[in-house]
Amino acid sequence: MGGKWLELLKDIAPGVTRVALLFNPETSAGGGSDFVRLLEEGARAFSVQSTAGPVHEPGDIERTIEAFARGPNGGLLVLPDNFINAHRELIVALAERYRLPAIYPFRFFVSGGGLLSYGVDVIDMYRGAASYIDRILKGAKPGDLPVQQPTKFELVINLKTARALGLTVPPSLLARADEVIE
Repeated sequence: MGGKWLELLKDIAPGVTRVALLFNPETSAGGGSDFVRLLEEGARAFSVQSTAGPVHEPGDIERTIEAFARGPNGGLLVLPDNFINAHRELIVALAERYRLPAIYPFRFFVSGGGLLSYGVDVIDMYRGAASYIDRILKGAKPGDLPVQQPTKFELVINLKTARALGLTVPPSLLARADEVIE
């Protein structure tokens, strides 16, 4: 996913040469280490310098983003985890304040003013969970049910935020978007 996020971020903000990965090691899957590794691999392919931005409390979010924003041509990649989700308004506001293009894991970040999201379609995942619950209620043993991976991903772009950042969204990116927020 890290490579895809970098690709999309570079598509919408080609001037980005540095990216910070914002995550909470205590609440991110695997402590965020897999994402950090994938980001570092992807960053080389896109000639981008990557920085891990572990945060543990809201004050860390502010300090990390502020410090990162002091350098030129920065962008943010925001990992999916409950801590990050709970502080999404702060993260989106700081990205706006420091004029950092950012890609988020879920559409609700973009609905709240974020630039771009690419991630699993949460509604589709809930539908899948509902069918599992139905099967369990009809007598299926949970251990006998196959593990399912997400199959539907969505790209959401906020044009108002793009304009505020002085970015022109390429038509090819708009064509791939599942939703464009005016």
